[in-house]
Amino acid sequence: MSRRPVIAGNWKMHKLQSESAELANAVMKELKEIDKALLPEVVIAPVFTSLYAVNKALTDCGCGKVKMAAQNAYFETQGAFTGEVSVEMVKDAGAEYVIIGHSERRQYFGETDEMINKKAKKILDLGLIPIICCGESLEQREAGVTDSHIESQIKAALNGLSAEEVAKSIIAYEPIWAIGTGKTCDSDEANRVIGMIRNVVKGIAGANAADSIRILYGGSVKPNTIEEQMSKSDIDGALVGGASLTAESFGQIVKGAMKQTV
Repeated sequence: MSRRPVIAGNWKMHKLQSESAELANAVMKELKEIDKALLPEVVIAPVFTSLYAVNKALTDCGCGKVKMAAQNAYFETQGAFTGEVSVEMVKDAGAEYVIIGHSERRQYFGETDEMINKKAKKILDLGLIPIICCGESLEQREAGVTDSHIESQIKAALNGLSAEEVAKSIIAYEPIWAIGTGKTCDSDEANRVIGMIRNVVKGIAGANAADSIRILYGGSVKPNTIEEQMSKSDIDGALVGGASLTAESFGQIVKGAMKQTV
């Protein structure tokens, strides 16, 4: 099955509103000369306070080449949850995707597999697409539990979802030891792990869902790594961190992904 690649830029805690709008416009300028039909699915994820500004920039352009994600959202609709932002709120601001389960959320803010599952259900219920992150620490990799750890994360995140909902979702494999460190997981090993994830999905939701779901690699993705990564059988795109903070490098990654898919 042919799966449309996804290149998603996670801006993390960077950029004020004006800076975010400027970067969004710069990304669209980088992609201006490319036929929309040839592009991967291009997604950018600004901070909450910049969602409106970025959505306005994307809407004003009218080119439809770039879509917007929120970096997180809470599973409750409203209530006494100081500091949280609901899925309804990010949808209202123009987000079409929501990143959940990022290792930084798990590590620094104590997010659990159960919470991530609740978020996935709410996101899908509202017609948005979850980008569900999974991955192992260096200690877990060295202990030889990479596969079992990630399998447990995937089973928990997808618990109770229909096969159709699973197929609509996106998974991002991000070896924690390769995030922001400059280290990149060997592309063959990344492909092996992603193939394992696809097999886990098959066991949960069936072959059609496993063939349909897009699974991305994330972990110090750069312009000089993307072509090799995208040449692998099971890697359907990238969740890009630091290299998404400049339009030039992010544009190069998008174009590098195209070379392997057109």
